[in-house]
Amino acid sequence: MVPVSVVIITKNEAEVITRCINAAKLITDDIIIVDNDSTDGTADIALASGCNVYHENWDGYGANKNKGVAFAKYDWILSIDADEVADEELIGALHELKLDDPKVVYDINFKSYFGQKPINFGTWGRDHHIRLFNRQLVKWSEPLVHETLILPAGIVTKKLEGRLHHYSARDRQEYLNKTIYYAGLSAGKYLICGKKATFVKLYVAPAFHFLKNYVAFLGFLDGREGWIISRMIAKHTSMKYRLLKQHAGCSYQEIQKIQENLVVEY
Repeated sequence: MVPVSVVIITKNEAEVITRCINAAKLITDDIIIVDNDSTDGTADIALASGCNVYHENWDGYGANKNKGVAFAKYDWILSIDADEVADEELIGALHELKLDDPKVVYDINFKSYFGQKPINFGTWGRDHHIRLFNRQLVKWSEPLVHETLILPAGIVTKKLEGRLHHYSARDRQEYLNKTIYYAGLSAGKYLICGKKATFVKLYVAPAFHFLKNYVAFLGFLDGREGWIISRMIAKHTSMKYRLLKQHAGCSYQEIQKIQENLVVEY
């Protein structure tokens, strides 16, 4: 086994988590599940699979990932989502790592799927993220949404062979639900940061992001799914700025209430 702890945050992931855990078990003997009140048996599945399960209140994506990092057995952390599965090439690459320099972080390529169809173009086809790091130097930021790793000066990024296969959405309805949810979180984050919904962001940005994904990044080559993804990207951009405009001028107390409501939704 590799001296790496796999950290996964969950809520109602029973349909997808088994294959994620099965792949993770080929990497490590320490799989950390941070569960937020799942009602579909997610925690039971994880426990039966030998994972270490912790039941924690939801404080945001980055915050709950950091909770999992704190519970980990090893300093090296592989952070994945329940709908992501490491392939054989990535598992093999992890077993070859020396992991002797905490200043190195590892960037991993993703293969995203719409239903069971692999997406090869658009922004989904270019997806990659730093997911392997040493907790002595690196941690997650803790905004409402779009958490990122905080990388101190001197960090070196290296590429890992292999992929994480991301089963992003089962169908159009699930993707629409995610789009609406993340648009709300993004609007709340922008409110707190004091951002404004300008004319350009409301009316030009959605079209720009559609054309970028569908034309510039060749999303049309993914057929119907490429069209749906591009439309949803534009919808997400439009919705978050409309929500931002709707709540513009809220007091600090009102913004806090909006934030609390968004956090509870997960």
